[in-house]
Amino acid sequence: MSEGFLSFTFQHGFLSVLTFVWGACVGSFLNVCIYRIPRELSIIRPRSHCPNCQQLIPWHHNIPLLSFVVLRGRCRHCGQRISPRYFAVELLTAVLFLLIWLKFTPNNTPSPLGLVPVSDWRLIPVYWLAVAGLILGAFVDLEHLIIPDRVTLGGIVAGLVLSAAVPALHNTVSVKQALFLSALGAAVGWGLLWLVGVVGTMIFRKDAMGFGDVKLLGAIGAFLGWPAVIFTIVVSSFFGSVVGLFLVLSGRKALQSRIPYGPYLALAAVLWILWGQAWLRAYVDLITFKLQ
Repeated sequence: MSEGFLSFTFQHGFLSVLTFVWGACVGSFLNVCIYRIPRELSIIRPRSHCPNCQQLIPWHHNIPLLSFVVLRGRCRHCGQRISPRYFAVELLTAVLFLLIWLKFTPNNTPSPLGLVPVSDWRLIPVYWLAVAGLILGAFVDLEHLIIPDRVTLGGIVAGLVLSAAVPALHNTVSVKQALFLSALGAAVGWGLLWLVGVVGTMIFRKDAMGFGDVKLLGAIGAFLGWPAVIFTIVVSSFFGSVVGLFLVLSGRKALQSRIPYGPYLALAAVLWILWGQAWLRAYVDLITFKLQ
């Protein structure tokens, strides 16, 4: 085994660990946003504190992932339980940031876990930002049945701007083409889900789709393009149907109306970022094979 290969392996492993830690730190900040944004509180001041006793949390009790485990999920001051959502968001963000980092494979080397590789390093922070926004929107929607405009409308603007800055986001080197594809993705995402909501309202005589979901799919389209929109609609509908069927069979049908659609959209969009292009190619190959 060559010395160069060992050096590359060590560097890649070290950067992977740093990426996991960085993701956990971002997840910690997302927890602050998830709690404060729906309550219209500042995400900067005051610094982290227990929502029960309001005591400020010292830095050594606020280490992502580790502090939750050491303190056994309880506040050090009042002993009240801390929501497991804090640990879940930190862990989820860390894992997704790591998976996105592992997509970066210079010189077209294979990526692990079947991840669709990218050779432009600038895509990594863009995908990190997109995933962070999806996590924020999904967990706020789970708790409050709303998706903040900072995620949806802000996501559309960010998607347009970053598409111009990193045209590789839409598999092109042309800024004009990237902007067009980003705007098209936003329009398709917004328009399709809005149409679904209108038709559903006419059929069921009640709101079938929250407008936050419409704007979220618009943001997904602005970042990832119209193919990702189609994939997200299909896959999120599948997950929603599976969960709905499970709730019906388990006798908890009433819970269906309390489960928002935003998390399904976010999950499908994350799957597209990690593996979607590979699934799309596999589907096209399957259709082509059947037509032969």
